[in-house]
Amino acid sequence: MALRKRTLPSGKNAWLAEYRDGEGKRRFKQFTRKKDADEFLLTVRGEVRHGTHVAESESVTVQKAGELWLSAVDARGLERSTANQYAQHVNLHISPFIGATKLSKLNIATVRAFEDNLRDEGRSPAMVRKILVSLGSLLADAQDRGLVARNVVREKSKTRSSGVDRRIDKRKKGKLKVGVDIPTTAEIRSIVSALEGRWRPLFLVAIFAGLRASELRGLRWNDVDLKKGEIHVSQRADRFNEIGAPKSEAGERTIPVPPIVVDALKAWKKECPQGALNLCFPTGAGTVEGLANIRRRGWAPTQIKAGVTINTGQTDDDGQPVVEAKYSGLHSTRHFFASWLINRKEDGGLGMPLKVVQSRMGHATINVTADVYGHLFPSDNASDELAIAQNALLGSAT
Repeated sequence: MALRKRTLPSGKNAWLAEYRDGEGKRRFKQFTRKKDADEFLLTVRGEVRHGTHVAESESVTVQKAGELWLSAVDARGLERSTANQYAQHVNLHISPFIGATKLSKLNIATVRAFEDNLRDEGRSPAMVRKILVSLGSLLADAQDRGLVARNVVREKSKTRSSGVDRRIDKRKKGKLKVGVDIPTTAEIRSIVSALEGRWRPLFLVAIFAGLRASELRGLRWNDVDLKKGEIHVSQRADRFNEIGAPKSEAGERTIPVPPIVVDALKAWKKECPQGALNLCFPTGAGTVEGLANIRRRGWAPTQIKAGVTINTGQTDDDGQPVVEAKYSGLHSTRHFFASWLINRKEDGGLGMPLKVVQSRMGHATINVTADVYGHLFPSDNASDELAIAQNALLGSAT
């Protein structure tokens, strides 16, 4: 490796860095400052030694690397919803901003600028994080192909800023609240009383087994043991109504259900439309039921019938207030199921320990369960219990 000073036709000085890449080919790069040339050669020396160096002339653009990555995603056979999300990140968010940039030109500063631009253009903090994760995966794929030496997104993620951003977002979002995110016991009683027809068994399973909407839509009769009173989750239906594996390995689980669910399923099985998929809650033709249809025709009307509503602030032609369903998504039933597992038996719950709650919910790790639902566990620091503990430790003389 060598560094030579040159005089340009304009009379200005420049510094020419010369080196040989991993294949022994001579490479050159010109700088206006000696300091920049020295830093470049120092970096290149380490990259060549470790076999990771990619010459700038051999580097491709971010857009080209994105195309290669998306091709690899398709070849891996990921769920269509996941592949589509990656494609949207590349085509709608990454390429329009930095698609023409060569991979060799990317550094932490350019990624930070890209992140700022995304926010300035109105992307939410959650969306920005997802886009950066996709960009990091794109660069990891490019590294495997020998198109770039560094994954600057992964390097950036090691800084404190990402952790700070996550903590800020969590503070803004706050903890799940009963009556806001989680239906109250009284609301669940009213909803259960209002259930009828094809929606009764579906929503009873949602409430008392805590299945995700995708798991409800993909549930098969051969995964339901009515004698033992158990539901085995082994598959799910994605947003495109395609059947696939559960969300994670922990998603495959067995959940015991109470008699009200067993009785409802027994009655429904006699009327359930038949289909090749043998689904518990199919369309009339026996195919996968759409989530939007379940929410619009089942979940919302049931809540309105049960009086679990909020006032929209509008009035109808007769001057009566217009109300709408209080809980928009089916995930509220999953939240209730978690709270039911956690609550004390004297409060109408099951009093399950954290590890059991994780298993029943199908969470990949116990940390997920603790982060989302840990605040719902009963506190053991009641004043009378503290007084008893104090006296046992220090004696009555204190």
